[in-house]
Parts: sequence; C-alpha cells; structure tokens
Amino acid sequence: MKPNVLLFIDSFHQGGTERQVVQLARLLSESGRYRVHLACLTGEGVLRPEAERAGFRDIPEFRLRSFYDLNFLRQVRRFARLLREREIELVETHDFYTNVFGMAGAALAGVPVRIASRRESDGARTRAQFFVVRRAFDLAHAVIANAEAVRRELIGAGVSAEKIVTIYNGIDTARVAPRADVPRAELLASLGLRVAPARRLVTVVANLRHPMKDQETFLRAARRVREKFPEAAFVLAGEGERTETLRAYAAALGLAEDTFFTGRCERVGDLLSASEVCVLSSKSGEGFSNAITEYMAVARPVVATDVGGAREAVVEGETGHVVAVGDAAAMADRIVSLLADPERASAMGERGLLRVREQFSCEAQLARTEKLYEQLLSRRREAPASALPEASRGAARGE
Repeated sequence: MKPNVLLFIDSFHQGGTERQVVQLARLLSESGRYRVHLACLTGEGVLRPEAERAGFRDIPEFRLRSFYDLNFLRQVRRFARLLREREIELVETHDFYTNVFGMAGAALAGVPVRIASRRESDGARTRAQFFVVRRAFDLAHAVIANAEAVRRELIGAGVSAEKIVTIYNGIDTARVAPRADVPRAELLASLGLRVAPARRLVTVVANLRHPMKDQETFLRAARRVREKFPEAAFVLAGEGERTETLRAYAAALGLAEDTFFTGRCERVGDLLSASEVCVLSSKSGEGFSNAITEYMAVARPVVATDVGGAREAVVEGETGHVVAVGDAAAMADRIVSLLADPERASAMGERGLLRVREQFSCEAQLARTEKLYEQLLSRRREAPASALPEASRGAARGE
C-alpha cells in the first residue's frame, strides 16, 4: 500500500516557498509512489488553482490568530485528528509558521515521520521566533535545508547535524520558458513596459514587501550603470507595499525615466528573456533564491549579493558574479562588465542554464526528496525510536 504523506503549506499566495510546495506536491503525486495530501493555514492565493489542477481539491485549512491562544490548541487538535483519520505516515512542513504548527500536530498524532524545513538564512526571524522554531525542529526526525549555507547556520544554532538534509529547490524550466518568435516590441508591450525596444534591460525579480530584498542597493547601482550606458533601463518586478517608497527613491536618484515597476509579473520568462542582466540585491533572509535559478533557467547572467546559498547557485565568473551585500559600486561594475561584453554575458547565461538542468531541476529535487522519504519511512518501520542515519544526509544531496 502506498504511504500517505502530507505537505503543509502556509498559504497559496505567490512566493518562493509556496510555489516550491505546490510544485513538490504535484511531482510527488505524479511519481505514483505516494498518496499525497495538502493542508494549509489559509487557503487563499493565486497558486490555489495550480494546486487544484494537480488534483488537490480537498485541502483542509487551519486558520490561526496567534500561537498563544486557545484557538491554536483547538486547531492543533483538529490537525492531529485529521492526520489520524487519513493514516498519514509522513508530514513535511516548509516555513516558520507551518513548522511550529505542523510539528506540534504531527507529534500529537504520533505521525511516524516528521520533516521540518528551513528555507531562509539568518536575519529573517527574531531571536524569540527562532527559539520557538527550534522547539519544532526538536520534534522533527529530519530538517531540510535548501542550501548548504542554511545547513551550516542551523548547525551553528545547535540543531543536530544528524538531522539536517540539504535538498536544493527545483526549478520547472517549462514554467519560465519565454514565448518564442515574439517581436521584442510586442513582448515589452505585453509586459506593460513602455520602453523603447532598443533599450537594454537590467532586471530584479523580488517582492516589494520586505526591506531585506534591498532594492535600494539595486537602484544605487542603476544610477552608476546609467552613467556608462545611458540606454540602460531598470526593471523591478514584484508587488508589495514598498512600491511607492521605491518609486520615490528612484526619482530622488534621478532615475524616474529609466526605472519601470511591473507589479506581479505573470510572464516572468518573457521578462527575463527581454533582459540582458538579472540581479538579486537581498541583504538577508534568502535561503536558496528561486529568482537566481529562474534567471539561469532563461540563460541570463546573474549578479547577486552574497547571501544565503547564492554562491552555491552562481559560479563566480562562469555563470555570473557575486558581490558583497549593500555594495552598489561592485554591483554596478559587474553589470557594466556584462553589458559591455554581450558575447561573454550570453556564454555565462548558457552555462547557467546547463547548471540548472544538471543541479537544480525538478527531477533532481524529486529524486532527492523521495530518497529521503524512503530512508526515513523504512527506518521508522524498523526502529521507531531511531534518528536519521548519517548516510541519509549525503544521499539526499545526491552524493
């Protein structure tokens, strides 16, 4: 009989972690080795239809107001009851809120295999929040880190190295594939970009909600780039409450006519294909950036800040460049060098695409996840009190 596994997601709002969970649920279901269930804290979000198209229509919801009220306890008991009724053998959670809630409920239900995750680097949580999630990690049999940098941080924070498994995010290259044979002017117009086709786009894809994305550094770099390449235009793709603040900052830098805000971009592959250089400017919080792998999947050279697993994705001088956090001058220099040598930039993009296909594909993510599941399920059946064996960590990394 196929094992019942449940993936727990915070919401279906557009975000790197949410997209990864929906994608993984679909891949696991299509593999045919498990009966896959989804549950969530809140069911809203633009990714919900994608989950439903993959066959997930019965998605229980467990709304929370706080971790410190009676509703939290009631919802945890509801979740534990659901896990028992569906005979769930494995639960995987994916972020701060689902780790805390999901591990508590799964432990209460006596689920044989409990897997938590950390998909962000230091700086994303307060000390109090990390103290709480550490207790969740104690209840887990394994903790997935989506980058070696995140794994090292967890070990430094006292999480047992025996528990931590590195499984990189997978990128669905078909999802970001640009439309072929669309004239550039038409492509730009379809993206809502009122920019002359001859202009050279430098793009950053990141939400405009969190200061940690640090688009200010990107804009300061843009001002320097424009001095060398007046025809350059700078695109900030993403939505959030900081949009007007950043728009005003661009204007203060004299970039009002050169900076374009797209809001949420439905056709990210088209946008990236119309760009020459793609940038990550974050100063903290990134685990393994989905934006970086999206850039590489469309064969674009990357300039990224040295945060989280950026150096694990970007091979310096081969697929792009990594610069210090907040260093607008270094970021600008690297962007300028790529704009000045289109052939080199194109070759770097092609190497990046090859690296994505070899290291960060959906297939690689699925294989490593299923291998971890099978190891843990087998070991738990044989010896329920045992912990994740040393061999599991290397195996899950594909070693």
